Amino acid sequence: MTPFNSDLLAYLETFLSDQRKNRFLEVLKERTNYLTVVVEDVFQMHNTSAVIRSCDVFGIQTAHLVEGRFGKRLDKNIAMGAQQWVDIHRYNSISACMNALKKQGYQLIATTPNNDSCLLDDFKLDQKTALFFGTEKEGLSAEVLANVDGSLKIPMVGFSESLNISVSAAILLQKLSAQLRSLDVNWQLSPREQLEKRLDWSKKSIKSIEDILERYEKEENKI
Repeated sequence: MTPFNSDLLAYLETFLSDQRKNRFLEVLKERTNYLTVVVEDVFQMHNTSAVIRSCDVFGIQTAHLVEGRFGKRLDKNIAMGAQQWVDIHRYNSISACMNALKKQGYQLIATTPNNDSCLLDDFKLDQKTALFFGTEKEGLSAEVLANVDGSLKIPMVGFSESLNISVSAAILLQKLSAQLRSLDVNWQLSPREQLEKRLDWSKKSIKSIEDILERYEKEENKI
């Protein structure tokens, strides 16, 4: 692991207001990678963007986008800046995404209205979890459904059998993130991860950041 550049963070934070720095600290206290989201080949761009926004709202630091069929489906206008604060990983295939998450110790959970799916109220976050969301009409692919560790559904009592993906994501993330914060597990970002995000967010918050970084390098080289 490369050493963290604390001097650079301290330098960049001189360009931020105290209010901005304190806001970063407040948000980072609630951020988690214990729960993450996977969006598989969603066609409607606004749906992917709305999911990313929900990740930011409910403290989910990382989202995974599988874009093998339709290409990049993130609308910055609808995400309303959330893509700056959420780490987005992109994949060309669902297998690459699933393999990467398994190596990181995640259980893979499909979100599907199938009858044998676990009801949201009964689902327990007893380990790191990746929630998979599928396309608007077809849902998740057969490959996902055949390889996940379980499935989850939102209880519904009306005639409609499913919800829009962005609505489903918002409901699930609100419920599960609240459950997560009540558990006696290490769900927060590590101190190193929080420092790295402070550095990343500082860079994204400063105008003319390239010029400022160049000035910093010159000053460091003089020492």
